[in-house]
Amino acid sequence: MLNVNSIKKGIVIDHIKAGYAYEIFKLLELDKTNYKVALIMNVDSKKNGVKDMIKIDNVIDINHDILGLIDANLTVNIIENEKIISKSKIKLPEVVYGFIKCKNPRCVTMHEKVVTRFILEDEKNCIYRCHFCDHYRKMGVK
Repeated sequence: MLNVNSIKKGIVIDHIKAGYAYEIFKLLELDKTNYKVALIMNVDSKKNGVKDMIKIDNVIDINHDILGLIDANLTVNIIENEKIISKSKIKLPEVVYGFIKCKNPRCVTMHEKVVTRFILEDEKNCIYRCHFCDHYRKMGVK
C-alpha cells in the first residue's frame, strides 16, 4: 500500500477527477518549485470511486479560475499544524481573461495582441463564448 504523509503547513487540492491532477500540476508549474509536492493519482474515493490529489508543502497563491476550468468539483484545503483550517469549493468562473485561447482562425485574438476574454454561457456543460468572435469552447470535466 502506498503511504503519503500528511503535511504540516500547505495546500491540498482534493477531489480532482481521476487523470486530471497532472494537468493541474503543469498549469500551476509545480514542477519548478523548490518545496515538496506530491502528485497522487487514482486514490480510492467513497464519492467517485477514484480521484486524484495534489499535496503542496507550502502555502502559495493558486488561481482558482484555472482550477475551476479544469475541474469545478475539486476542493482546495489550507493546512496548518496538520489540520484543515480552510476548505474552498471551486466553481466555474463567470469570465476568464487571458487563459483560454480562441480556436477561431478569424478571431482578432489570433492576429493582434489582445487579452482573450471568455464568458460562461452554459454552466451545466462548461461552455464558454469568446467575447470577440462568439466562438464557443467546451472546458473542464463537468
